[in-house]
Amino acid sequence: MEFGFIITIFLIGFIGSFISGMVGIGGSIIKYPMLLYIPPLLGFAAFSAHEVSGISAIQVFFATIGGIYAYRKGGYLNKQLILYMGVAVLIGSFIGGYGSTILSETMINVVYAVLATIATIMMFLPKPQVDDMPLDQVQFNKVIAASSAFVVGIAAGIVGAAGAFILMPIMLVVLRIPTKMAIASSLAITFISSIGSTFGKIITDQIVWEPAIIMIIASLIAAPIGANVGKNMNTKALQWILALLILASTIKIWSDLIA
Repeated sequence: MEFGFIITIFLIGFIGSFISGMVGIGGSIIKYPMLLYIPPLLGFAAFSAHEVSGISAIQVFFATIGGIYAYRKGGYLNKQLILYMGVAVLIGSFIGGYGSTILSETMINVVYAVLATIATIMMFLPKPQVDDMPLDQVQFNKVIAASSAFVVGIAAGIVGAAGAFILMPIMLVVLRIPTKMAIASSLAITFISSIGSTFGKIITDQIVWEPAIIMIIASLIAAPIGANVGKNMNTKALQWILALLILASTIKIWSDLIA
């Protein structure tokens, strides 16, 4: 690989993983379009949609480990929420990751765009004022948590995205989880989800290993830094950053599908 290509892939991984740790997503909502469009824009070989989803899946696995480590103290990790949503999304993401081989590249991009659109709408809905609630008093509907995570897991496994970018709006708007607890728990759920989607991509040979390894290294450095920044930020600012990131990616992916 060319040195410039290595640097490009590393920076994509670093930027995406920093934001991943800060707002509680695996980062594919950012890295998927960056991997798809930036390398050819700079004159390097383009990845296919299948290759991008494979690289994204394994990179998310490592990015979330770094974020979880930074949030391990302070009571932010809701174990019940992680268990119910994590197991459901793991099963769903394996089904989606394995089944993605029967879909065309256009269909993979359509699934990504639909997910991002739903997440965008949810992020701009009014959110319950629960951020001042003591973390040990947080309650949620377990049936809704598990069923929504299962459906998101299937769809997210197809694009190698782990689904956090739509699980976050579900936790904030539907399950009424405080923002920073949602961020920390989302990283843990995304880690569990990425096991299924990564395994599905590996056994169907959809991962290009050299750029994937570069992305992993960048993730392990950047995700903990982003998580520590996020812990000290205003919750409204975190919500707006996530909403705008999802909106920008949604506009980009739809514009390319329609063009």
